[in-house]
Amino acid sequence: MNATEFGEQLVVLEKSLLKYAYHLRLNNSDARDLVQETFLKAILNRERFVDVGYLKAWTFTIMRNTFINNYRHNSLQKTHCDHTEESFLISHTRSSASDNPDSEYSYNEITHCIDQLKDKFSVPFKMYISGYKYQEIAESINLKIGTVKSRIFLARKLLMNKLNS
Repeated sequence: MNATEFGEQLVVLEKSLLKYAYHLRLNNSDARDLVQETFLKAILNRERFVDVGYLKAWTFTIMRNTFINNYRHNSLQKTHCDHTEESFLISHTRSSASDNPDSEYSYNEITHCIDQLKDKFSVPFKMYISGYKYQEIAESINLKIGTVKSRIFLARKLLMNKLNS
């Protein structure tokens, strides 16, 4: 498929992509931005596209992954646009537990409960809350990824039970 045919096929998909973007975002301008970003990524990576019959699935996957990446980035940045005429950006900084005296007790209590867990639960859980990905945890402690996910899930349940009692 040459570049012209590829572009024409993308234009045909615009309405479907916009509908999917509305489903993900619910905001007109953000949905249109997501469609534009999806088109840009699809055009820039046209040489990676192989099977003509799966263009719709390929572009929807690009859109979904772009949405997820943007969501993660925005949640880490904690920057929000208030969508007024002045369009102020509001930044929320993460405060540590020691900055807030009310949460200091909770932080110490949670840390104490985590330390009381068996090592098979606490080690993967501590790594996970430190920012490691499941695959990285699995490789570093020589476990299957499913086992790591299960142990982190069970650690959460054990912590909830301890903290609720």
